[in-house]
Amino acid sequence: MSIERIYQTDVLIIGGGIAGCFAAIKAKQEGVDVILVDKGYVGKAGATPMASLGYLVYNRQWGTDLNACIDAVSQKGEYVNNREWTELVFKESLSTYEDLIAWGANFPVENPDGAPYFKTYPPFTIVPVGTPTTGMPGRHQAEKVGVKIMDKIVITDLLKTDNRVIGAVGYQLLGEDLLVFVAKATVLCAGFTSVLKGDGDAMAYRAGAELTTKEYAYTWPAAGKLPGGRRGVAAQNVFMRYKDSQGNNIDASNTYEMDLTMEFLVHAGRAPIFWDLDSATPEDIERMRKRQDSAYPWDPWEFDPAQGGRIEMNGGDGGMNVCSQTGGIWPIDTKCATSIPGLYAAGECCGTRYIGGYHPAPGFGLTGSAVTGNRAGRGAAEFALQNKRAAVDKEEVARLKNILATPIERKGGFSPRWTAQMLQNIITPYYMKYIKHGDRLKAGLTIVEFLRDHVVPKLYARDRHELWLAHETKNMVLSAEMVLRASLFRTESRGNHYREDYPRRNDPEWLAWVKLQERGGMMELWKEPIPREWWPDLSRPYHERYPRRFPGE
Repeated sequence: MSIERIYQTDVLIIGGGIAGCFAAIKAKQEGVDVILVDKGYVGKAGATPMASLGYLVYNRQWGTDLNACIDAVSQKGEYVNNREWTELVFKESLSTYEDLIAWGANFPVENPDGAPYFKTYPPFTIVPVGTPTTGMPGRHQAEKVGVKIMDKIVITDLLKTDNRVIGAVGYQLLGEDLLVFVAKATVLCAGFTSVLKGDGDAMAYRAGAELTTKEYAYTWPAAGKLPGGRRGVAAQNVFMRYKDSQGNNIDASNTYEMDLTMEFLVHAGRAPIFWDLDSATPEDIERMRKRQDSAYPWDPWEFDPAQGGRIEMNGGDGGMNVCSQTGGIWPIDTKCATSIPGLYAAGECCGTRYIGGYHPAPGFGLTGSAVTGNRAGRGAAEFALQNKRAAVDKEEVARLKNILATPIERKGGFSPRWTAQMLQNIITPYYMKYIKHGDRLKAGLTIVEFLRDHVVPKLYARDRHELWLAHETKNMVLSAEMVLRASLFRTESRGNHYREDYPRRNDPEWLAWVKLQERGGMMELWKEPIPREWWPDLSRPYHERYPRRFPGE
């Protein structure tokens, strides 16, 4: 891997989902040169193509009340949301929705009678996403305005000089080139990979940025969580009910609110939780088929409910994931700038905390990503127009290129596939990620530290694809350490962070955000107080402030 190519631009965007496309388009419209890179295919990679559950839109003409929405997010998010960001996302949701329509995204805008079509999750209004989804229209618009798009580019680290991010290094997944990107401003939009693997967060952490809120689990009903993977998601989307091992009926409708219902049932010994497809009525089956056809006509679900059978869950989950639109890189302003000059964040890896510790309804992830992408693109363009391109430190480039290539140059060591499996065995069981206890968290952290210190430095790759896996695995180990340390640090239960040894919310001590940063080679954590005006009314009884109950309360 000795061939080197250098690309210079005003703004570099890393990640080609909805946030990356918004950032690239808005930056280009400010009159700067923009390069947009993705390790997959811009418009089809990440979570954006799968985001069919809806797009959050605040529109006064639809009867939506802004204050009611903000207050509902605060209560559902248990008062650890940033209300300034909550308000910004709601206020700018309509304009980003209109942008997507103008770019060609398909939203079923009208009912047969001509009235606007949206679903209500009181007090929110969610617009269903049709086909094509928001991904490819974003790519086409970026191409139209002159953004340079580069697919199959694996970015491994950010490039710095004089405590300023000036680009990134990476390589071509399908070529022979090492790549150096030199930019006046860089926007990290490595969203879904940050939720599952931590790529964006890990790169920012190694560059010295502040991160936040890694303790809240991602509990959306996804294929890695619900019974039977994608088959279970399909069943859940329509039937909304399960049974436990004793045959008791379970109303699973509230899993759309991303709570811990399933995990608590499993922990209580009521697994397996299952959907008995043999009991489906003809009406259920017809409703399922309509749901499949309308949601994913290009990628239908992998089962026919008429075939019957039983789909089970025993308490597993996949990924290093944290709560969508909450944990990530700490933005120091509403332009999505980070604590490192020249670096911006958007999408799932931007820690706006706009929904707090609990996902309130479908559609919030897609809209939050669009709004932060919009703001980060404009903010990065403004920074680029005001600053000259910094000189590149050749020694730093050589250091990062050595880190990039070492796994493929090593003759042996630890396989990234084996290492990822060992890590998943530690971090993904329900009793580690969801039903937490200090003793288990400490035990898990001990093994993760061993992987970090002994295994990760000896990862090896047999080809360029395994080289990608090696860097992803390194990021996963770092992300797991962040999650475990933040979960240990917050000694209470709140939102989707539940500690068996601390089963109650602790006001006002933990009306705070957890922040972390690399300092002197160590991961340091501290509290950032939440503004007092955003606190709940502490004179109200505890169970009025927090209507949801945790076991042990």
